[in-house]
Amino acid sequence: MINPFDDTYFMKKALQEAEMAFEKGEIPVGAVVVVEDRIIARTHNLTELLNDVTAHAEMQAITSAANFLGGKYLAKCTLYVTLEPCQMCAGALYWSQVAKIVYGAADHQRGFKTMGTQLHPKTEVVGGILANEAAALMKRFFIEKRNLN
Repeated sequence: MINPFDDTYFMKKALQEAEMAFEKGEIPVGAVVVVEDRIIARTHNLTELLNDVTAHAEMQAITSAANFLGGKYLAKCTLYVTLEPCQMCAGALYWSQVAKIVYGAADHQRGFKTMGTQLHPKTEVVGGILANEAAALMKRFFIEKRNLN
């Protein structure tokens, strides 16, 4: 039997969150946390709204998922995020012991791979899921931002 709840399905949900961020004038990064094919957290960047440089989508998702689960470890969870996590988020994901990270577009300037940030040794990483869609949204955001200034 084919499982309709694959990485592409959940990345589409993360992209919906990124679209919400875009509409609010936030850098369009969205994230969802999934456990056993169930979304337990969904969020997007909130750095402008909260006036907080740490309010990245991943950070919001970790907090929300931990609150839902009633504990700080996400050892059975998968994080879907539209952009490769930065080193701050990768550090928090390390400590959360998230089982799997699935990201869309690579961040060749500030992504955890470029920065050399370690993840938890048990964390599986899959990149490039709907990367073109995630990258296009990011490009559109910055083009519009430049045109407004």
